[in-house]
Amino acid sequence: MTTTEANAQRGPTPPDPAGRPAGIATDHDRGIHGYHHQKDEHLKRLRRIEGQIRGLQRMVDEDTYCIDILTQVSASTKALQSFALQLLEEHLRHCVADAAVKGGDEIDAKVDEATKAIARLLRT
Repeated sequence: MTTTEANAQRGPTPPDPAGRPAGIATDHDRGIHGYHHQKDEHLKRLRRIEGQIRGLQRMVDEDTYCIDILTQVSASTKALQSFALQLLEEHLRHCVADAAVKGGDEIDAKVDEATKAIARLLRT
């Protein structure tokens, strides 16, 4: 008898403690983060922000007018905030959603973690 035939005779696999059918693993279980599928776009965006920061250094080095530097600081800050919001959204869609599927204490921990991250973003 093959393994497949033996498994068929045993019937369906009972669910795991979280209520999911046994053997089903999510991306999160495999260590894949929510931003994984957009990684190249994120890296491109961060390189652009890095260029803005280098531009700030150059402006200071060249004794650029203060208000012009502050305008560039504002643009760099907005770019980082926008990146952070996108990363947060991916965290909610991926990590928090995965925890919701699993249920139990894990969902509470992920919601608490996301809430603290939002609080840190609001302080900046």
